[in-house]
Amino acid sequence: MSALDEDLMRRAIDLARAVVGNTGDNPAVGCVVALDGQVVGEGATAPGGRPHAEERALKQAGDRARGAVAYVTMEPCGARSAGGRSCAERMIGAGVSRVVVASEDPSTFAGGKGLARLRAAGVMLDLGLLADEAASLYSSYTPAGKAGPPA
Repeated sequence: MSALDEDLMRRAIDLARAVVGNTGDNPAVGCVVALDGQVVGEGATAPGGRPHAEERALKQAGDRARGAVAYVTMEPCGARSAGGRSCAERMIGAGVSRVVVASEDPSTFAGGKGLARLRAAGVMLDLGLLADEAASLYSSYTPAGKAGPPA
């Protein structure tokens, strides 16, 4: 991974850090979408937890998401408890070519599903970039079905 990858993931971490404590039961997530090294969309989990960071960043990017790289502080959701398209499905539909993820989702409901959907669609994945920095975002996040903070 490159210095640019690290810079863009740090931007995603900063976006998430700014909303910690304001996202209800959902984790504070940051997402940056970049095309040819230029940011074309970014977002953080909205107050109360919806919409998700990826939804906000993809909406801002619009058609420029096709072929882009998404930097996400936590694995894009692969299933929604309320139904509807998951963030992984939205990324696939938008044509994102690569997703860089700092942390996997510790949720027993959604954990691993987003990564599996992206892999199945042929999206390139890079896992663990700046995972230690992102871990501080989730020290108090306890997803349903998991006791204690994520490992």
